[in-house]
Amino acid sequence: MFGFGKDDTHSLTMNQPHPDSLLDTGVQGVISKPLDRVDGPKKVTGTATYAAEYAIENCAHGVLVSARFGHGKITSIDADAVKAIPGVIDVITDYDTFIRNSQQGGETEAPTQGVRTVDYFGEIIAIVVAESFEVARDAAKRLKVDYEPLDGTFDYEANRAEAEPATDGLIKGHYDQGDFDKAFDGAAVKIDVTYTTPSQNSAAMEPHASIAVWEDGALTLYGAYQMPTSDAQQLAKALGVSQSKVRIISRYIGGGFGSKLGIAPESVAAAIAAKRLNRPVKAVMLRQQVFDATVRRSNTEQHMRLGAEAGGRIVALGHESITSNLPDEDFFEPVGIGTHFLYGGENRRINHDVVRLNWTLSGSMRAPGEAVGMVGMECAMDELAEAIGMDPIALRKVNDPEQDPELKVPYSSRALTRSLEEGAKHFGWDRRQAAGQRREGDWLIGMGVAAACRSNQLQQSAAKVELHPDGTATVSSAMTDIGTGSYTIMAQIAAEILGLPVEKVTMALGDTNDPPAAGSGGSWGAASAGSAVYLAAERVREKLAKAMGVDTDSLTLKDGMAIGDNRSVPIGELVGEDGLSAIGEIKPGAQEKQFNQASYGAHFAEVGVNIVTGEVRVRRMLGVFAAGRVLNAKTARSQCLGGMTFGIGTALTEDLIHDQRTGKLVNHDLAEYHVPVNADVPQLEVHFLDERDIHANPIHAKGIGELGISGAAPAVVNAIYNATGIRVREMPVTLDKLLDHLPAL
Repeated sequence: MFGFGKDDTHSLTMNQPHPDSLLDTGVQGVISKPLDRVDGPKKVTGTATYAAEYAIENCAHGVLVSARFGHGKITSIDADAVKAIPGVIDVITDYDTFIRNSQQGGETEAPTQGVRTVDYFGEIIAIVVAESFEVARDAAKRLKVDYEPLDGTFDYEANRAEAEPATDGLIKGHYDQGDFDKAFDGAAVKIDVTYTTPSQNSAAMEPHASIAVWEDGALTLYGAYQMPTSDAQQLAKALGVSQSKVRIISRYIGGGFGSKLGIAPESVAAAIAAKRLNRPVKAVMLRQQVFDATVRRSNTEQHMRLGAEAGGRIVALGHESITSNLPDEDFFEPVGIGTHFLYGGENRRINHDVVRLNWTLSGSMRAPGEAVGMVGMECAMDELAEAIGMDPIALRKVNDPEQDPELKVPYSSRALTRSLEEGAKHFGWDRRQAAGQRREGDWLIGMGVAAACRSNQLQQSAAKVELHPDGTATVSSAMTDIGTGSYTIMAQIAAEILGLPVEKVTMALGDTNDPPAAGSGGSWGAASAGSAVYLAAERVREKLAKAMGVDTDSLTLKDGMAIGDNRSVPIGELVGEDGLSAIGEIKPGAQEKQFNQASYGAHFAEVGVNIVTGEVRVRRMLGVFAAGRVLNAKTARSQCLGGMTFGIGTALTEDLIHDQRTGKLVNHDLAEYHVPVNADVPQLEVHFLDERDIHANPIHAKGIGELGISGAAPAVVNAIYNATGIRVREMPVTLDKLLDHLPAL
């Protein structure tokens, strides 16, 4: 994966803490500031080029064909009939070369292949290529496919008893510690409840799209992919070519949320078609195909059992989940991943089981595990607090452990209690009343709280920094920006270390011809690629000191000037005709095993529930977060706003519905799958706690993108209970689940 040729490489493996950071000693003053996105002007003027917008000469148009049955064997496809349509170039039905994408991200092997047998409704089975999109779309609709039906498994409830232990080789499907049964049976206070969440879709604004261009036996794919480096490896394996023959360019991505982690069917289809036709081919998924044939978040059933002492200390913690996926798929929604380390309790049972269904592929969606798993955990904590007669914040503080309760290692940093206390102060938690007690006209008003946590990960990544004779710099990496602000924060890191205004730094991201990176996923992007930029800029800084003849520690870089030994020299005069460059490479090391690394926070929500209609309105929402160094206050806040909006959707609106007869997604577009819109979202308030994590990486930052969604939904659900006294355990909390239980006028 990693190899850089002759460039000078500064590599760091995180085997030791990194207490000293140049970001603390830099004098340029741009790091952590709420700077506007450097890519913002291009996006608002429509000049940022997304996957489907590259102007490729002589490009044909491909439209994918979806299976219109839930499970069966294809017996024939009448390609000749649609080939006769004027403007149709070809119909490609090579079963063995289309794919069922794994979508877990980071894959380097070819995905599971072969769709002669269709396993779910909407699986891609062919691509029709024509001179125009309109002709290709019409021909794709006309394509006749014959098949032999097979017995499918489409009903979750009817098959949940067949659930099997989950494992993906990395996460333990079943975990027991101590004697859970004995501790739970003997607990002074017990909660035994089940929460459910439905399937969900990432619903990114930009549909999956690829343009494939072959030249001299090599493929260039313009696509919308979060992890180009590993995606190129995966695509090469799928096509049966060497990795050196595949280049992915993914400059701008219109949202991903996990759905663009791995390669999707349109990339392979476009590549095969382009090679066969010897001309470029563009394939853009229809919105319905994005829902049907990329990836969904699995539905979950979460059996929560909490046993506590009278004072609130948990002695038995049980979180047992059932999710679903296709047969033979390794991925499972890691529902209890945050439960492993969020609260104490010496007796623990955290299990994951999977039901095999002929439903759309289940895979990673924003904050896999915590986003839905914390609905069960944090709502159960609210119920436990109610049963004890204890304030929900006080209960969480009592159970805030000093070290990882399972691994018995220290936390690299942990600010859960501080987040709860700061949030309570800002939100006015002391004004919260008992359930069902606060009313304003026809509205019942309530407040809810939930903790937030998200595991922190460091992934091997690299970046190149070049300093030019004109005093400008270029930063390049296969890292991507999916709307999170990667272009901006990496420019800030380089600018801070090199003493340049941000506008003097040019960013080049999303091209696998540049140094490889882990990409955007798992909230590791900023810390991983950002650390690589840091290391490259640090090495360039050392070269500047050498060129100036001063010790590195005595060199000051500011506003394009190098200052040292009582001299001030323009940086451009020190770099020579060829400039200075270096590659930085970060690797995970022993620190990730010696410490539990995670980000923490707290969500607070106030809702109103109308006693006439059952309508729920989120009136206020506040989040407090601690995620190491905040690299850009504006982009970080934006990420948390997005996560909190996700949480509102999980709590109130999002429900991907499967037909129990065929597995078909009933609501597979943005008209019928209800994500929160502007009217559903109040003004959201975000606060960051000052924090540095010296065990995480040299820039002391941790992931924040998925922290904002973790715990957001249960804060809303707990507020609904506080408003009404009605405990809804089936997400989303729609008005029909409240109406019959609301008080009379």
